[in-house]
Amino acid sequence: MSAFRFITPHIGIRGNQTICVVCSEALGPSSKPWKELVVRRETPLAEAGGKAWDTGHDGVVLRQFICPSCATLLDTETATSKDPVLVDRLSDDG
Repeated sequence: MSAFRFITPHIGIRGNQTICVVCSEALGPSSKPWKELVVRRETPLAEAGGKAWDTGHDGVVLRQFICPSCATLLDTETATSKDPVLVDRLSDDG
């Protein structure tokens, strides 16, 4: 495998492609936010974790970002369903 730079522990950049580090699958162009290139699942937080996770606010979700090739869970975030997805970026100095 040629060298890559990590964005997260499971996502990297090789050349101009975003890759899943676990299975080496090229997910798409590195010019796009990587979370747009993978499977996204949203589950109401109360369903994801039961009563202990119930915030009492409708619309709070657990977002899961999953590799479409190997099904590795790449990242999660908690947000309201109306919030934009967080964007992970590499700094210019790398």
